[in-house]
Amino acid sequence: MAHVRRADRRSRALASALPFAAVACFGVVGFVHAGAVARGVTAASAPNTASSTASSTTSTLPDVSASDAHLVYLRDCATCHGADARGTAYGPSLQGVGGAAVDYWVSSGRMPLVDEGRPAKSPQGRAPPGQYLADPNARIARHPPAYPPATIAALVRYVAAIAPGGPAVPSVDLAHSSLSDGGQIFRLQCAACHAWSGVGGALYQRAAPSLHSATPTQIAEAIRIGPGQMPAFGTAAIPADQVDAVVAYVRYLDHPENRGGQPLWYLGPVAEGGVAILLGLAALLLATRWIGSRG
Repeated sequence: MAHVRRADRRSRALASALPFAAVACFGVVGFVHAGAVARGVTAASAPNTASSTASSTTSTLPDVSASDAHLVYLRDCATCHGADARGTAYGPSLQGVGGAAVDYWVSSGRMPLVDEGRPAKSPQGRAPPGQYLADPNARIARHPPAYPPATIAALVRYVAAIAPGGPAVPSVDLAHSSLSDGGQIFRLQCAACHAWSGVGGALYQRAAPSLHSATPTQIAEAIRIGPGQMPAFGTAAIPADQVDAVVAYVRYLDHPENRGGQPLWYLGPVAEGGVAILLGLAALLLATRWIGSRG
């Protein structure tokens, strides 16, 4: 009879612990499912990273005249950078920055800085060219580019003509690049800010952006020009063939080869620790209730 009573108490204790364990398990499932949905939305909304920028496909683009590029520059760029590209109180000089810098900032939609409060908006969420005001106080962030590729290429040529010097738009060759060399350089030089998986990271009073939306040419340009507070890497630090290797590795990070298991959105120990805590708490709760019922 005593044995039956102990078994009955044990069964009731396990039954009372099951709701808590179920909540923990549902939390794990929801955690994983939410991350998968978020990753899918991000992938769907991100631009095609395999597409080339304006500078890398200039030969196939319709020609935009220098006079048209001149008008676009005066309308959208000269307010901050000056009609002669020597800068103003609102923006830096473009003398000597190079075509790589112009192509990077404009093709990634970070320039021109515009007043986001204007009512006219394009389908991409920004005011179309000619319908916004230059705003040097606007927050710099990646957007869909304000111009078509042909216009961007023409702007690169125009700025290079009135502000010569600086690194040119690089030519990227991924077919003959070394993925292992690129991974080694990335982990040494880039992962500290952009995270080992290229998702970006928080820094003191700033944040390093994610690399998954950048095109191969934009990645190579960023290495050479050092946009924002990023350091610029010259040919002595990273030769041209190693730049190609880094670009290839960053593109590999979009779809890395998984060795098994749930990647947990490649967030590292944060996501892994969260799952471990949820599962661990559920197991500890069941074990505690079972041990308590034996007493």
